[in-house]
Amino acid sequence: MSNPFIDDIKNQYKNGSALIKLIFVNVAVFLVVHIVGNVLFFFNIGEGSSTIIAWLALPADFSFLVSKPWTILSYMFLHEQLMHIFFNLLVLYFGGRIFIQFLSEKKLVITYLLGGLLGGLVYILSFNSFPVFEGILSKSIALGASASVMAVLVAAATYVPNFIVRLIFIGNVKFKFIAIGYVVLDLISIQGENSGGHIAHLGGALFGFFYIQQLKKGKDFTVGFSRFLDYLKALFKPRKKMKVVYKKQRKTKTDQAYNNQKADNQRKVDAILDKISKSGYDSLSAEEKAILFDASKK
Repeated sequence: MSNPFIDDIKNQYKNGSALIKLIFVNVAVFLVVHIVGNVLFFFNIGEGSSTIIAWLALPADFSFLVSKPWTILSYMFLHEQLMHIFFNLLVLYFGGRIFIQFLSEKKLVITYLLGGLLGGLVYILSFNSFPVFEGILSKSIALGASASVMAVLVAAATYVPNFIVRLIFIGNVKFKFIAIGYVVLDLISIQGENSGGHIAHLGGALFGFFYIQQLKKGKDFTVGFSRFLDYLKALFKPRKKMKVVYKKQRKTKTDQAYNNQKADNQRKVDAILDKISKSGYDSLSAEEKAILFDASKK
């Protein structure tokens, strides 16, 4: 027996835009991590949700990254705190809706993934390059969709910088100023507790800006990645089962049988036409009208 609530969620995901699908994936990962984490907690296995997060978060240390290469992708869908995922998805929805008004949904997915990828790489390279991070390198991990969200937000603002957005308590604001505000906030927050996160955000923002600038010049350097996504989509798309239809062979009529049937049909048509001349078309039965209609097509 199907559950209406589950069916509604499935339909929302199936029929939703790429933006809705990205939001669904983030929420699904968040729920799975914490539900499974609770199971681990009750059975005293590891450290609950923290154990799963440790396997999915992106480590800054190259020696740890080599053993967990999938984290360069998984980290951008991973959230630990409820408010973290709430604000990330709120900004994603806000920026994503403007993005898909002017650009395709496929480009939204590409911007999210490659923006998150560049944000993660900038984070790793920064922590392995600057002396200030030497003491926390082995302990530092990155998680969250923030770099991807910044890529989407800045990309949309770069494409339509003068798009007017109405903000509560403020009024009309050009979209570019909102994006600039987020970038400046990350820049002045690097020296805080979440240095790695703010550096990753700036990496995502850099991708969004550069991607759209090149796109405006007619250059799309993401074509190869786009084809790769098409390949993955085709690979996991369920194939339709082929239906085999068996047609019954018709017996070939002899010339005599064909001529007899043709003459019989003509007699019926003549009788119907005679009836029309005497009583009018409305006097015909439904069957007679059908016979006359079929004869008119031959």
